[in-house]
Parts: sequence; structure tokens; C-alpha cells
Amino acid sequence: MSQSMLPFILFALVASLSPGPTNLLILAHGARLGVRASLLPVLAACCTAATIVLLVGLGLGELLLRHPLAQQLMSWAGALWLSGLAWKMLRSAGAPLHAGTAQGFSALSAALLQAVNPKVWLMAVAVVGVFAAPRLPVWQLALVFCLVALPCMGAWAVLGAGSARWLQAPQRLRVFNQLLAGLLLISAWAAVLA
Repeated sequence: MSQSMLPFILFALVASLSPGPTNLLILAHGARLGVRASLLPVLAACCTAATIVLLVGLGLGELLLRHPLAQQLMSWAGALWLSGLAWKMLRSAGAPLHAGTAQGFSALSAALLQAVNPKVWLMAVAVVGVFAAPRLPVWQLALVFCLVALPCMGAWAVLGAGSARWLQAPQRLRVFNQLLAGLLLISAWAAVLA
């Protein structure tokens, strides 16, 4: 491992572990449906984030910087979509875990969420701006980011599944879902309004 890779791995670790919209939804999904059901959304989200790093490194980041309106539209679309997800979470706040009507967070939803998530785009621009160099080509950064992000996001699913037993009490589940919905709204709109 090169000396320049270690700082990037640490950055990827922090970026992947920090609470954000996708991690919060994976946490809720893990609590509701378990770790196994969360594996595909985790894989899709991590691969999409890595693809965004690659695309930004190949020039899409420069294009977005030249067209701030496109950035703003993506941010608003992401915040509105996340607001809709938060609303669904609030509406089902008291629904029992593992209920037959429990809808999962699909792999496609996870990938689309990453595509409109302002945090992912800001992270990708930072990765390319700070770490891309002849020694660390963009494809390598994207691959390493994905490999670091997979266990980090998986930990959110495990945390959710581990909390499922505690969340069997309806009042706790309601508060948990309301808290997650509130955090989801804050994380979505903080990036847009900043």
C-alpha cells in the first residue's frame, strides 16, 4: 500500500461511516427486515457512490462546477425525494417490525438515492480534488472507496438488525422511526440550504 493511499482510506472510512441519508435508511431497513435483506441495497449504494467518484474524476465534476444550476437542481431533487422517504417513515412509525406490509429499501432505490444525494457528490468532488494524482488514478480511488464503504454501510445494517429486539415495543419503534425521519430531513435539507 502506498503512503498516499492511507490518507484516502481514512477519508473513505469517515465518509462512509458518518450518518447520512443512505446510512439512516440502511439502519431502518436493517431494523425492519434484517441484515440479509439489506445486503443488496448496501452493495448498490456503495457501487453507485464509487461510480460517482469515477464519473467525477473522468470530468463530470468539472461539468457540474461549470453549471451550478444543474448542481442546484440535483440537490433539490435529492432533498425532495428524501423528504418523501422521511414522510413514509413517519407514516409507518408505529408499524410492527417484520410486518407483512413492510416495504424494503430496494437496491434500485439505494442506487438512485446515491445518485441524487448531495453528500455523495460533495464527497466525490473532494476525493478527486484532494486525492487523485498520477500515483492514485481515479479508477483505483473508486475501487478502494467501494471496498471501504461496503463494510461501513454494512455496519449500519447490522446496527439496525441488532436494535430490532429492543424495537419490539411499539412506543420505542415509533420514537425510533420518528427520530430517523427527523434526522433524514435534517441531513437532506442541511446540504441544500448550506
